[in-house]
Amino acid sequence: MTPRIGLVVSVLFITGAWCALWGEASPANVLGGLVVGVIVSVTAGPKSQTRSVSLPALAQLLALIGKDLVASTVSVAREVLTPTDYTDEHFVDIQLLPGAEHHLLLLTIAVTLTPGTAVVDVYRDKAILRLHLLHADRLEPTIEHVHQLSALAIQALPQEGATR
Repeated sequence: MTPRIGLVVSVLFITGAWCALWGEASPANVLGGLVVGVIVSVTAGPKSQTRSVSLPALAQLLALIGKDLVASTVSVAREVLTPTDYTDEHFVDIQLLPGAEHHLLLLTIAVTLTPGTAVVDVYRDKAILRLHLLHADRLEPTIEHVHQLSALAIQALPQEGATR
């Protein structure tokens, strides 16, 4: 993908996120999102600009996040509606994959959508996320899932100077 197409994709992605935050795609919100998208995309320093966006990997990442959102909603609803408390809470620090430190915000949001998890702290200098789990028996699958999200983020949005 050429840098110009990557810029357009970034601006459109930010515009979509902006409209989602406001809850509607009104002309004013689309215009505001385009302005914010252009400002963010153009003023981002060389360290934060992606080399190229991998659309297939980005689609996989967004599909996985969407699946997590649905599963999380069902899981939490079941937990709330069940008369017996089956929670076995646990905290865990998960070391992200090398290169994932460039995607901490994205990963923090994506991991929080994973059923039964919440990011409670981020150790930026060590690329570690501290998670609260509702169910301790989901520890290993959660670690694998965070690594899967990290790998897709790295693949979808590679960064300048990132180690491979």
